[in-house]
Amino acid sequence: MSAVSETTEGPIEVIQVLFALHQGFGAQELCGPLEILSKAHHKIHDPKTKAFECTFAAPSQGVTSSSGLTIKADIDLSTAHEDLKEYDVLIIPGGDGVDNVLEKESEPLDLIKAFAKLQISDPSKERTLMSIGTGSLLLAQTGILQGLAATTHPDYYTKMEIICKDAARRGDLEQTDVMEENYVVNNARFELGEKLEENPFVLSKRPDGRRKSIARKGSNAWKESVKRRESNARRASLRLGGLRLITSGGITSGLDASLYLVAAMVSHESAQEVARVMQYTWNKGVTVEGIDV
Repeated sequence: MSAVSETTEGPIEVIQVLFALHQGFGAQELCGPLEILSKAHHKIHDPKTKAFECTFAAPSQGVTSSSGLTIKADIDLSTAHEDLKEYDVLIIPGGDGVDNVLEKESEPLDLIKAFAKLQISDPSKERTLMSIGTGSLLLAQTGILQGLAATTHPDYYTKMEIICKDAARRGDLEQTDVMEENYVVNNARFELGEKLEENPFVLSKRPDGRRKSIARKGSNAWKESVKRRESNARRASLRLGGLRLITSGGITSGLDASLYLVAAMVSHESAQEVARVMQYTWNKGVTVEGIDV
């Protein structure tokens, strides 16, 4: 499945992204991140160096958003499970249909759990799980947010806390820190750089007193990280095998989180260029844990 972009310096592997859709997903929670990822390039002035390739998975061939937008799925969810190892990023949009998923305990809950387990069993590969808006409620329901920090749409903070507490009771009693933030990143990847004050992901202040954390930057640096034995060992020692886990708030927070993803996996310059083209001001979130891998 690995796609390749050609450049004058040779091929660049394209980052594979899987959107897991459910009936009643939020249209803008899909289209916003999709637009940002589709505009990202490893070399910002070279359209041949696209950074991401996106695939839609759904329980049926056609899946309809809460606002009536129908998307044709590329693959069904059974195929998504079979091919899960091929994907670097799994994105879970929220939307009005989230309540139905929670009530019926249906997909994409099993897909989320499988992706997390895959990272734990194979930490040699860098993977990212990202939710948009109320999609984080689905992550909370699976229990994978235990011991981590997360956010969601502001109208759902209380519901998020209730779901996380229920998950903790079912699990090992570890709680989730539900934060009122734009987006929250766990298990960040970063290169320290020579000047920390110039790193765009260094938090100079934290209201809760936690240590500041640094997110990785650097074009295509994600590929290099999987080649180092030390990196693999350090990643394996993190929660969820070092799975980068990003939760975001409302619709525009999903745009911001997607720009973070571009910056972390491609380059900060690429993210800035995407924001410029879209005439959008990138509002940063927080990274609560990081390790230099």
